[in-house]
Amino acid sequence: MKKPILFSILLFVWLLSACQIEGGVDRRMTVAPTAMATGELVAEATAATEALAATEPPVVSAGSVRIGLAAEPADLLPYHIDSADERVSAPLTELLFPSPLLLMGYTYTNTGVLERVPSFENGDVTFTEVEVYLDALGLISPTPTETITTVEQINVTFRWNPDLVWSDGTPLTAEDSLFAYELARQINLGQETNDKLALLERYELVDAYTTRAVLKPDFVDPAYASTYFTPLPRHLLADQPLADFMKSEFALKPVGYGPFMVERREPGSVRLIRNPFYPEANENITGISVVFRDNVDLLRTSVSGGSLDVVALNQPPPELLVALRADAEAGLLMVDAVNSPIWEHLDFNLDVAVLQDIRVRRAIAHAINREAMNATLLGGYGRVLESWIVPEQWAAAPLDQLTRYPFNPDLARQLLDEVGIVDTDGDGLREVAGQPFILNLITTQGSPLRVATAEQIRDDLAAVGLGISVQELPTATLYSPEGQLFRRTFDLALFAWIAGPDPRGWERWSCAGVPNESNGWTGNNFSGWCFFEADRAIRVATTSLDRQERLAAYLKQQQLFTQEVPVLPLFQRVDLVLVNPTILGIEADPTAPFTWNLLTWTRQ
Repeated sequence: MKKPILFSILLFVWLLSACQIEGGVDRRMTVAPTAMATGELVAEATAATEALAATEPPVVSAGSVRIGLAAEPADLLPYHIDSADERVSAPLTELLFPSPLLLMGYTYTNTGVLERVPSFENGDVTFTEVEVYLDALGLISPTPTETITTVEQINVTFRWNPDLVWSDGTPLTAEDSLFAYELARQINLGQETNDKLALLERYELVDAYTTRAVLKPDFVDPAYASTYFTPLPRHLLADQPLADFMKSEFALKPVGYGPFMVERREPGSVRLIRNPFYPEANENITGISVVFRDNVDLLRTSVSGGSLDVVALNQPPPELLVALRADAEAGLLMVDAVNSPIWEHLDFNLDVAVLQDIRVRRAIAHAINREAMNATLLGGYGRVLESWIVPEQWAAAPLDQLTRYPFNPDLARQLLDEVGIVDTDGDGLREVAGQPFILNLITTQGSPLRVATAEQIRDDLAAVGLGISVQELPTATLYSPEGQLFRRTFDLALFAWIAGPDPRGWERWSCAGVPNESNGWTGNNFSGWCFFEADRAIRVATTSLDRQERLAAYLKQQQLFTQEVPVLPLFQRVDLVLVNPTILGIEADPTAPFTWNLLTWTRQ
């Protein structure tokens, strides 16, 4: 297959949601319960369960499922402002607007909204040759120049299921997908949609049930199969004022094409019933009553007490994890835990002189007890990471082919001694050039998990004679283009990334991804790691369409990454689904909402 001759378009990769920063705990998602003694927990649980039962929407029939969520979505649209908004609303929007290609287990799966997954093999993905203009730097120019060359362009055909019907009885057609594209060009439908627009030259109608995405010339990207636009009902929205679409009445109570439809919505609750026009049905589930409560311990006790059937929690606080284990052992509820795509890591700023010595970075890595973090902060449900590609992603490297950093404080001390960072005055703190070794660690406010992680890092490094001061910053401040992270004025930084279906990585690990004045402080390579062989490997991994070539390149890059350790991966967070023992068939997934297979749930 012909390779593209230009790489300037790679800058668009920086926009893609597969590489999103997780900006602390979303305040809309979780509110940590007040700490209390065991006796107080029992009393509080009883009162909470009674209170929830009193405010819960009435169960219409025995076939209803009662679900509890910790945050109420602002809307029920299939388009999400950001990843935090998606985590809040996806369990419901997937029932109203099933994803054309559902991201499940980091792999896109056909849900029946499309007739098939587009691929080169079935002919729905093709290359065409087009002529483009080049500017003086050899980059594609939108305006005519004297230099013309021929490049390849990807075309992706999407074949929509002709049997789909909106819940008002109107047939769904390709026009509805095209309408969503036209709307996205007029108003902001969220970061993921904006990323798609950045990839596309155009999105067009082929026939009544077929659309085509045409990527920008000379752009080769493995995300081509997801360049569709989830349908919105043109017949209902075309003549409506859409400036405030995301806050409209339709956004609150939309008409969808999925197995369920909104019967009513009130503050704190929503009731879904079956869509009579959906081709499949589950006779066991006739309706869904959903309540939103920000007290996560109340939700737990409501499941164990029987007033709720299912509750989904994102990264519960450690004290709640202890209570959950006790409930599960007592048979009061079942816990389905999955490793979240959100993973925490510690970045080293390689502009800091003392951190340029690889032995110092390795010493810090060996001094941090990540297994203890999993045990104490994640209740043992989480997983320590050795590389930046999480184990479920297709390009994850075998652990025996990576450099690993098990907890070994003695080795950490030995490495520091070799560098000459020693404690000369016996005060327990090592010195560098006669000055105490103290580094500043920046992280976000408002995340109990992240603050606890920072505190353990501080304590672990103190045990080997290294000083750490922790600075908590508002999320907006930490991720500001003018802030310490993008301007690279920090020593250490603790935050999280969100793993997507494709590892990507150009914006995080390439030399071009280092934020600096010349590139306008863009890119996400905050450590400033610029290593020629690794840069070449990540370029191949993110531009080739040959899977084996990409796999080999990702392996090489991960080997160099773990060898050089510019960033220390810590752990994946944990997502839990709490299930009353009377409900069967729930299968939690790291990337799909827990309701993805609700049509197969049963009640015993």
